[in-house]
Amino acid sequence: MDRRQFLGMATGSALAATAGMPSTTRAGDTSMTTTETSYALTRPAYVDHSHLVVTDVSLVSSFYQSMLGLKVIEKAASGEVLGVDGTPLLTLTTGKDVRVAPRDAAGLFHTAFLMPDRTELARWLRHAAQNNVVLDGASDHLVSEAIYLSDPEGNGIEIYADRPHGQWKFHEDGQVEMATLRLDLQTLYDSAPQDAWNGMADGTAIGHIHLQVGDIPEADAFYRDVLGLMLMARYPGASFFATGGYHHHVAANIWNSRGAGTRSDGMTGLSDYALRFNDTAALDKAIAKLDELEIKSEKRGGGVFLRDPWGIGLTLSA
Repeated sequence: MDRRQFLGMATGSALAATAGMPSTTRAGDTSMTTTETSYALTRPAYVDHSHLVVTDVSLVSSFYQSMLGLKVIEKAASGEVLGVDGTPLLTLTTGKDVRVAPRDAAGLFHTAFLMPDRTELARWLRHAAQNNVVLDGASDHLVSEAIYLSDPEGNGIEIYADRPHGQWKFHEDGQVEMATLRLDLQTLYDSAPQDAWNGMADGTAIGHIHLQVGDIPEADAFYRDVLGLMLMARYPGASFFATGGYHHHVAANIWNSRGAGTRSDGMTGLSDYALRFNDTAALDKAIAKLDELEIKSEKRGGGVFLRDPWGIGLTLSA
């Protein structure tokens, strides 16, 4: 298929990964500059790892390696750990009792891989086009440019690059202005350097994780009121949470999962993820709130492990 046809088709499906959010065309293109360390990772807390349960580790791992450019860091009988430059980002495991989660179950909407800069996003898009990667959509969110796809078992993925923090607009209440506009994939593709793509660049990280939950007020009560994340934006059926003025480290929506209950053991999809705290005082405050509300937690792997109201595992650590 001609590359321009490929990109045109992908751009036309921009709502596939962002249902329920308005989409219009953005005039022009705002450039992004490279930063030494992604702003998302310098905040009081950030997402640094995601763990998916899959039915076929080899198949899914091969996809993340060949199409996303992650490298295998560790292998075991039950799964693999993948990452960038020796930094673990994604764990894939399986088991004999694993069963496929229904589409409306609570769990993962997408894991969002944050590129160090716009050039790396363009370089990845060029790789995707040359390898006929099927895209689910692409959007300009004002604070970032994002491309959406799914792994072979339907786990959502976002590949994105942030615009410089100084270009973001904030409202008087502290919330950030975001939107879902049409992303010009062709212009992004044309900006990519004509060099070899050797996988995800050093500095690539999980910028945020987007969850499917059963109820937004309950998500607000947990992520904002218990864990202490700030509500940074709200859309119909979705809330976006972060620390330190980032647009979002964690998002929660009910677009597919309204009324969903607790996840069952052995269900495919998101098993758990990790929030790492640069600010130990914020971590101590969150742990104290868990104790105050008698929310079950346990020390595990150098952090505190708990589950959100839908059974999604979460580790808090410094």
